[in-house]
Amino acid sequence: MTDKTAPITLTERAARRVKAISAQEGVTGGMLRVSVSGGGCSGFQYGFSLDDEVKDDDVVVTRDGATVVIDSISLMYLAGSEIDYIDELVGAYFTLNNPNAVASCGCGTSFAVAM
Repeated sequence: MTDKTAPITLTERAARRVKAISAQEGVTGGMLRVSVSGGGCSGFQYGFSLDDEVKDDDVVVTRDGATVVIDSISLMYLAGSEIDYIDELVGAYFTLNNPNAVASCGCGTSFAVAM
């Protein structure tokens, strides 16, 4: 597979957290997989999971030794997004600043796009 350049950015905080989670879980070459699926309050929802395999249709984003993979279908909804990691008193989580989202729910894990 040839790596493609994704129109997605990864913040320094998110890169550090991806590396820390991979090390903590003992996953050699661990990557954060970001996906979009139908469902959630607003129509689509974000998914975040660890993966150790790059699939043929994945777009690979790297920063500071951290790797994020996104399948080509999800990329249609995430183009131009920034992946960040927030660590606040109320919780810690990955978040997407998605310019394609026209609405989102209060929890921030689901969104709607204009059709």
